[in-house]
Amino acid sequence: MTQLMSDSNVLNSIIEGVLEDVQKRIVPIAQLRDQLQSAPKLRDAYAALSKEPMRLIAEVKRSSPSKGELAAIADPVSLAKSYQAGGADVISVLTEERRFKGNISDLISIRAAIDIPVLRKDFIVTEFQVYESRILGADLMLLIVAGLSKSQLNDFYQLATELGMDVLVEVHNVEEAERAIEIGSKIIGVNSRNLKTLEVDEKNFELILPQLPDSVIKVAESGISQRSQVQFVQSLGANAVLIGETLVKAGNPIHTINDLLNR
Repeated sequence: MTQLMSDSNVLNSIIEGVLEDVQKRIVPIAQLRDQLQSAPKLRDAYAALSKEPMRLIAEVKRSSPSKGELAAIADPVSLAKSYQAGGADVISVLTEERRFKGNISDLISIRAAIDIPVLRKDFIVTEFQVYESRILGADLMLLIVAGLSKSQLNDFYQLATELGMDVLVEVHNVEEAERAIEIGSKIIGVNSRNLKTLEVDEKNFELILPQLPDSVIKVAESGISQRSQVQFVQSLGANAVLIGETLVKAGNPIHTINDLLNR
């Protein structure tokens, strides 16, 4: 982590804040292992995203570092229920507080109210957060290759898998994609947004998606707001799209989902 933190960029700034916030919640690992006994039964996110045709991870997202406030979302449970009714396969819930205005209580309340798998969307940079994610009921957990050392990526992936969770391993370039493949990732997300600069470049999809093994579920993330973009990433091999901003700003998310996926 020391090497990662030496460069000044948005991702490192977010991780610094996450580490500070984790310190306020952290408890001994032995205590977390005891809490695993009462953790919610997991739902199969891999199976949900394996179906044909294009699948959707719909995100509950109030804010972002690149766009600022997107939507107040006073009732995240109601929004998540709309996503489910619209045909979303997985609900992504932001739990990072500082930049995305998410919180853990959103994940707990949303998961209790819906029947489909839930993704914990956060910057997982400690072993504690992996255990915490399982205890909270996350069926799918995010690991961002750019924010982790090689050993952290491998260790956190193995631990999450041992705990029964599926893992969405997010990459931003070919080198990161190779690291994701090396650890045996079954679900790889290609993000068109560079988390260090926040710039979006759809060329990421073209460069990376076709290079991923057929055995991997491929998720296209960021900047997707139109049906034509969904068709574009699908033509490159994507099995699913992760969409947040477009859905939270839509007056009728069910209608928007139908438009995006041509259902």
